[in-house]
Amino acid sequence: MGILKFLYKPQNELEKEGRTAEPPAGETEYTCPNCHRTLVESVLESDGWVCSCGYHFRIGARKRIAMMTDEGSFGELFADIVTNDPLSFPGYQKKLEKARAQSGENESVITGTATIGGIRTAVFAMSPGFMMGSMGTATGEKITRLFEYAENASLPVVGWTVSGGARMQEGLLSLMQMAKTSGAVLRHSQKGLLYITVLTDPTTGGVTASFAMEGDIIIAEPGATVGFAGRRVVEQTTMESLPRDFQTSEFILAHGFADTIVPRKDEKRLIADLLRIHGAGHDSI
Repeated sequence: MGILKFLYKPQNELEKEGRTAEPPAGETEYTCPNCHRTLVESVLESDGWVCSCGYHFRIGARKRIAMMTDEGSFGELFADIVTNDPLSFPGYQKKLEKARAQSGENESVITGTATIGGIRTAVFAMSPGFMMGSMGTATGEKITRLFEYAENASLPVVGWTVSGGARMQEGLLSLMQMAKTSGAVLRHSQKGLLYITVLTDPTTGGVTASFAMEGDIIIAEPGATVGFAGRRVVEQTTMESLPRDFQTSEFILAHGFADTIVPRKDEKRLIADLLRIHGAGHDSI
């Protein structure tokens, strides 16, 4: 599955303010939305899809897992769990079909186990190409089961979040995933196991209000949008103008909601070091 499937024209306001460039017809060159430099795909690939100006492109879940885990170590879990349109919401089936065709995935999160720096770990990565990583019942179920698996196997969990929030087409069934995933995180924590989250662009809504911000260690990629309600909603509610950097990684770090900001090229090494420091052992899958 190619990264090109995730570099597409913005479809809504959140995505318009996001970080994805539309590829030209040749699908070999890209324009950085930050510095407007023309970038060749092979160079971007070798640089982890980060421009020399520091702009971090969005990447798909499998691409991210491949970049951040040891080669060939990932084994997928719970791939059979998919959304089944529980409320028969008008037009939802067509939207799901489009998301699956666009992303090549059945759901907005991929879960499994892998080694990072030789350390066996449970991992999940959310996919911006599947309805902007929105959280429905299947998303919450997969993440909950991953934490339960990690709890039973005494494994740390590392997760990369990207989400536009809870999926409105599944109503309260989607919203309840906030509580369900949080309960699984708590049980995993009560067993003394480590949970590391990496916030990527964008991490918003119900995902921010639940498992994204519940990590023992919270890492953010540079310039990522991280927040709950949208900027305009907050301004209209508070009747105040917000700083330009509001709801960015740098803003949440300055206000104590993240532990560090790490460029993508340094993430794997830092995570491996953190796993080792916190007592995770070396093992093979």
